[in-house]
Amino acid sequence: MVQVLTIIIVILVIVILAIIMLYNSVIRLNNEVENSFSQIDVQLKRRNDLIPNLIESVKGYMKHEKTVLENITKARSAIMTSSNLSEKAKASNQISEALKTIFAVSENYPKLRANENFIQLQEELTGTENKVSYSRQHYNDVVMKFNNKIQVFPNNIFAGMLNFKEKELFQAAESERKNIKVQF
Repeated sequence: MVQVLTIIIVILVIVILAIIMLYNSVIRLNNEVENSFSQIDVQLKRRNDLIPNLIESVKGYMKHEKTVLENITKARSAIMTSSNLSEKAKASNQISEALKTIFAVSENYPKLRANENFIQLQEELTGTENKVSYSRQHYNDVVMKFNNKIQVFPNNIFAGMLNFKEKELFQAAESERKNIKVQF
Protein backbone atom coordinates (compact mmCIF):
# COMPACT_ATOMS: atom_id res chain seq x y z
CA MET A 1 0.00 0.00 0.00
CA VAL A 2 2.82 2.41 0.84
CA GLN A 3 4.53 1.66 -2.48
CA VAL A 4 1.33 2.42 -4.45
CA LEU A 5 0.87 5.68 -2.56
CA THR A 6 4.51 6.60 -3.20
CA ILE A 7 4.11 5.88 -6.92
CA ILE A 8 0.93 8.00 -7.09
CA ILE A 9 2.67 10.88 -5.28
CA VAL A 10 5.69 10.66 -7.62
CA ILE A 11 3.40 10.64 -10.69
CA LEU A 12 1.46 13.62 -9.32
CA VAL A 13 4.69 15.53 -8.65
CA ILE A 14 5.92 14.77 -12.19
CA VAL A 15 2.60 15.91 -13.73
CA ILE A 16 2.59 19.09 -11.63
CA LEU A 17 6.21 19.84 -12.57
CA ALA A 18 5.40 19.21 -16.25
CA ILE A 19 2.46 21.62 -16.08
CA ILE A 20 4.60 24.25 -14.35
CA MET A 21 7.35 23.88 -16.96
CA LEU A 22 4.80 24.07 -19.80
CA TYR A 23 3.12 27.10 -18.27
CA ASN A 24 6.42 28.92 -17.78
CA SER A 25 7.64 28.14 -21.31
CA VAL A 26 4.35 29.31 -22.83
CA ILE A 27 4.46 32.50 -20.75
CA ARG A 28 8.04 33.17 -21.94
CA LEU A 29 7.00 32.65 -25.57
CA ASN A 30 3.91 34.81 -25.10
CA ASN A 31 6.08 37.61 -23.71
CA GLU A 32 8.46 37.21 -26.63
CA VAL A 33 5.51 37.50 -29.05
CA GLU A 34 4.41 40.72 -27.35
CA ASN A 35 7.95 42.09 -27.40
CA SER A 36 8.32 41.24 -31.09
CA PHE A 37 5.07 43.01 -31.87
CA SER A 38 6.23 46.09 -29.97
CA GLN A 39 9.45 46.05 -32.03
CA ILE A 40 7.32 46.22 -35.18
CA ASP A 41 5.52 49.19 -33.62
CA VAL A 42 8.85 50.90 -32.94
CA GLN A 43 9.91 50.57 -36.57
CA LEU A 44 6.49 51.65 -37.87
CA LYS A 45 6.65 54.74 -35.66
CA ARG A 46 10.14 55.52 -36.97
CA ARG A 47 8.85 55.21 -40.52
CA ASN A 48 5.84 57.39 -39.67
CA ASP A 49 8.16 60.05 -38.26
CA LEU A 50 10.20 60.10 -41.47
CA ILE A 51 7.23 60.32 -43.84
CA PRO A 52 6.30 64.01 -43.24
CA ASN A 53 9.89 64.99 -44.07
CA LEU A 54 9.77 62.91 -47.23
CA ILE A 55 6.49 64.49 -48.29
CA GLU A 56 7.83 68.00 -47.69
CA SER A 57 10.97 67.36 -49.74
CA VAL A 58 8.94 65.85 -52.57
CA LYS A 59 5.95 68.23 -52.66
CA GLY A 60 7.52 70.89 -54.83
CA TYR A 61 8.71 68.42 -57.44
CA MET A 62 5.73 66.10 -57.64
CA LYS A 63 2.77 68.40 -58.15
CA HIS A 64 1.24 65.99 -60.65
CA GLU A 65 1.42 63.04 -58.26
CA LYS A 66 -0.78 64.60 -55.61
CA THR A 67 -2.73 61.35 -55.09
CA VAL A 68 0.47 59.47 -54.23
CA LEU A 69 1.25 61.97 -51.48
CA GLU A 70 -2.36 61.87 -50.24
CA ASN A 71 -2.26 58.06 -50.10
CA ILE A 72 0.89 58.16 -47.97
CA THR A 73 -0.70 60.67 -45.60
CA LYS A 74 -3.90 58.58 -45.29
CA ALA A 75 -1.95 55.38 -44.69
CA ARG A 76 0.21 57.11 -42.09
CA SER A 77 -2.92 58.30 -40.25
CA ALA A 78 -4.42 54.81 -40.45
CA ILE A 79 -1.40 53.16 -38.87
CA MET A 80 -1.33 55.70 -36.06
CA THR A 81 -4.97 55.02 -35.18
CA SER A 82 -4.93 51.23 -35.67
CA SER A 83 -5.47 49.22 -32.52
CA ASN A 84 -5.00 45.59 -33.48
CA LEU A 85 -2.64 43.44 -35.52
CA SER A 86 -4.74 43.16 -38.67
CA GLU A 87 -5.37 46.94 -38.80
CA LYS A 88 -1.66 47.66 -38.28
CA ALA A 89 -0.71 45.13 -40.96
CA LYS A 90 -3.17 46.60 -43.45
CA ALA A 91 -2.03 50.19 -42.80
CA SER A 92 1.63 49.16 -42.89
CA ASN A 93 1.09 47.43 -46.22
CA GLN A 94 -0.59 50.58 -47.60
CA ILE A 95 2.41 52.70 -46.56
CA SER A 96 4.82 50.23 -48.13
CA GLU A 97 2.87 50.35 -51.40
CA ALA A 98 2.75 54.15 -51.37
CA LEU A 99 6.47 54.44 -50.64
CA LYS A 100 7.30 52.05 -53.48
CA THR A 101 5.20 54.20 -55.78
CA ILE A 102 6.79 57.46 -54.67
CA PHE A 103 10.30 56.09 -55.17
CA ALA A 104 9.37 54.70 -58.58
CA VAL A 105 7.72 57.98 -59.64
CA SER A 106 10.73 59.96 -58.41
CA GLU A 107 12.71 58.49 -61.32
CA ASN A 108 10.92 61.01 -63.56
CA TYR A 109 12.28 63.94 -61.56
CA PRO A 110 16.06 64.21 -62.00
CA LYS A 111 16.31 67.28 -59.74
CA LEU A 112 14.45 65.44 -57.01
CA ARG A 113 16.72 62.39 -57.31
CA ALA A 114 19.73 64.71 -56.98
CA ASN A 115 18.29 66.51 -53.92
CA GLU A 116 20.39 65.61 -50.84
CA ASN A 117 17.41 65.66 -48.47
CA PHE A 118 15.47 63.31 -50.70
CA ILE A 119 18.43 60.96 -51.08
CA GLN A 120 19.01 60.88 -47.33
CA LEU A 121 15.32 60.33 -46.58
CA GLN A 122 15.11 57.62 -49.22
CA GLU A 123 18.08 55.83 -47.66
CA GLU A 124 16.63 56.16 -44.16
CA LEU A 125 13.23 54.93 -45.28
CA THR A 126 14.81 52.03 -47.15
CA GLY A 127 16.75 51.09 -44.01
CA THR A 128 13.60 51.41 -41.93
CA GLU A 129 11.65 49.27 -44.41
CA ASN A 130 14.33 46.61 -44.00
CA LYS A 131 13.99 46.84 -40.21
CA VAL A 132 10.20 46.59 -40.50
CA SER A 133 10.61 43.48 -42.66
CA TYR A 134 13.06 41.94 -40.20
CA SER A 135 10.76 42.78 -37.26
CA ARG A 136 7.80 41.19 -39.05
CA GLN A 137 9.85 38.09 -39.80
CA HIS A 138 11.02 37.84 -36.19
CA TYR A 139 7.47 38.32 -34.93
CA ASN A 140 6.16 35.59 -37.22
CA ASP A 141 8.99 33.25 -36.14
CA VAL A 142 8.12 33.76 -32.47
CA VAL A 143 4.39 33.39 -33.17
CA MET A 144 5.11 30.12 -34.97
CA LYS A 145 7.10 28.84 -31.96
CA PHE A 146 4.30 29.89 -29.62
CA ASN A 147 1.57 28.32 -31.78
CA ASN A 148 3.59 25.11 -32.16
CA LYS A 149 4.13 24.99 -28.40
CA ILE A 150 0.42 25.18 -27.60
CA GLN A 151 -0.72 22.92 -30.45
CA VAL A 152 1.43 19.80 -29.96
CA PHE A 153 0.29 16.90 -27.81
CA PRO A 154 0.11 16.86 -24.77
CA ASN A 155 0.76 20.61 -24.53
CA ASN A 156 -2.50 21.33 -26.38
CA ILE A 157 -4.49 19.78 -23.51
CA PHE A 158 -2.81 21.87 -20.84
CA ALA A 159 -2.65 25.01 -23.02
CA GLY A 160 -6.40 24.72 -23.58
CA MET A 161 -7.02 24.32 -19.86
CA LEU A 162 -4.81 27.35 -19.19
CA ASN A 163 -6.73 29.31 -21.85
CA PHE A 164 -3.82 29.98 -24.23
CA LYS A 165 -4.96 30.84 -27.76
CA GLU A 166 -3.13 30.84 -31.08
CA LYS A 167 -1.53 34.14 -32.11
CA GLU A 168 -2.10 35.75 -35.49
CA LEU A 169 0.75 36.01 -37.98
CA PHE A 170 1.67 39.37 -39.53
CA GLN A 171 0.50 38.87 -43.12
CA ALA A 172 1.56 40.72 -46.24
CA ALA A 173 -1.21 42.15 -48.35
CA GLU A 174 -1.97 40.42 -51.64
CA SER A 175 -0.83 43.58 -53.46
CA GLU A 176 2.60 43.38 -51.78
CA ARG A 177 3.20 40.00 -53.37
CA LYS A 178 3.11 41.50 -56.86
CA ASN A 179 5.65 43.76 -58.53
CA ILE A 180 4.67 47.40 -58.47
CA LYS A 181 3.45 48.76 -61.78
CA VAL A 182 3.93 52.46 -62.50
CA GLN A 183 2.29 54.05 -65.52
CA PHE A 184 2.72 57.58 -66.79
